[in-house]
Amino acid sequence: MVAEIVLEDVTKRYGDGTLAVESLDLSIEDGEFMVFVGPSGCGKTTALRMIAGLETITEGKLKIGDDVVNDMQPKDRDIAMVFQNYALYPHMSVRDNMAFGLKLAKTDKEEINQRVEEAAKVLGLEEYLDRKPRALSGGQRQRVAMGRAIVRKPQAFLMDEPLSNLDAKLRVQMRSEIARIQRDLEVTTVYVTHDQIEAMTMGDRVAVIKKGELQQVGTPTELFEHPVNLFVAGFIGSPSMNFAQTTVEETDGSLGVKFGDQMLTISKDAVEARPALKKHVGKEVVLGIRPQDFEDPEYAQESAEGTRLKVQLDLIEAVGTETMVHFKADAPVAITDDMKELAADIGEAEVHALERRAEEGTNEFTAVLDPRTKLRKGEDVELSVDTSRLHFFDPESSQGIYDQR
Repeated sequence: MVAEIVLEDVTKRYGDGTLAVESLDLSIEDGEFMVFVGPSGCGKTTALRMIAGLETITEGKLKIGDDVVNDMQPKDRDIAMVFQNYALYPHMSVRDNMAFGLKLAKTDKEEINQRVEEAAKVLGLEEYLDRKPRALSGGQRQRVAMGRAIVRKPQAFLMDEPLSNLDAKLRVQMRSEIARIQRDLEVTTVYVTHDQIEAMTMGDRVAVIKKGELQQVGTPTELFEHPVNLFVAGFIGSPSMNFAQTTVEETDGSLGVKFGDQMLTISKDAVEARPALKKHVGKEVVLGIRPQDFEDPEYAQESAEGTRLKVQLDLIEAVGTETMVHFKADAPVAITDDMKELAADIGEAEVHALERRAEEGTNEFTAVLDPRTKLRKGEDVELSVDTSRLHFFDPESSQGIYDQR
């Protein structure tokens, strides 16, 4: 059974005029693991609930398989939803919780037992089938909620932040398990999360949503390497991308950008990949540098002239697999609507910090370095920058600067 999910200009507008989702156009392929990600309140859960039939669609068309399902009841859509709070019946055993939907559908008892046993084996729940939910850990309860969805053999799984109630270690374990189960079952899955690391590690493709509008959809690599705008660039990646307001300059046929009172030479590969940069010579742009694109000169390959920055290290965090260093620079802070939106997602204090840095003319950066680094807090050092991997954005539109259009 083909379970492609297609949203055509799907809009959700509430009675008070609030626009939760605006003209969402998206095709989710049969068997695909699609992740909706974005800040709290961006509309991702509303979009999922419209697919489930738990929210009415104001405008547009929603298709599951060959059927237009706008007016179809949730129970008739052949989808299974996994909720954030598990929604288990406390008085029922694990077996009965998993079998509940099948019993409602009047499925044959022998088939119910077979499906429950199969799902329990996949999920490692065989020894817990006769226990009540209160006797299970958070991770086990989440598996039961997954099992209840799996036994129904639906056309699609819909998952609304299913791991948000688990501790960090268990979240990592469960996200790999969910991805494995989905891959084994090959069931079309739409998964909502606020956690971009979850999105990047689980999704075949990721849809980034901001204020009810789809910003970009693509593979995790596409979003990381070629973000279409400032918002996607800042939201995707951990630690997040560093930004600075700068000017593109041309010297002896080479393009460069000012970094405070220093100059970074843009590699020829980067210029060829972004021909529109040549139109921005003499103009302001927003420069983006991913923390992973800095290197400790001691471990970097020989770097060309114009690819090193002199900085003073404020803070060093060694986490074993990598070392994060933080430093200030006099490269101006970029203040755009997208930058404010990214700051607001962290919290009101971050918005005030962004505005304060803009007033003071200071900017804070993070670099992720080799764990063997011998750099120390307070040192004046030169960090190498991979200038073939710089990102550039138009400060007016926030759009990425790539081709000539």
